[in-house]
Amino acid sequence: QVQLVESGGALVQPGGSLRLSCAASGSISRSNTMGWYRQAPGKQRELVALIGSGGSTNYADSVKGRFTISRDNAKNTVYLQMDSLTPKDTAVYYCKMMTGLYTFWGQGTQVTVSS
Repeated sequence: QVQLVESGGALVQPGGSLRLSCAASGSISRSNTMGWYRQAPGKQRELVALIGSGGSTNYADSVKGRFTISRDNAKNTVYLQMDSLTPKDTAVYYCKMMTGLYTFWGQGTQVTVSS
């Protein structure tokens, strides 16, 4: 079993930045893909960014050039640096870990972009 705990969500003004963290604990496979997803009110959960165990990344078009995903394998932690935030980025952000057999989700952290 794996536990994922997100942190870093907050209220921020448009144009601002936030850094989200997701710490994993438990029985963690050395080979895994981690990602950030988000869900805005009344909308489906959507992919934001993925990062493989080797560091390869993939981003949603809506965040390319503004968000950066990274990971520290020694700390079992994945980060999401979010810059140039707009109100459209307002959502609950969820961390996800995918191994060959299992998928784990965190509980989510709220990001609100508003003046």
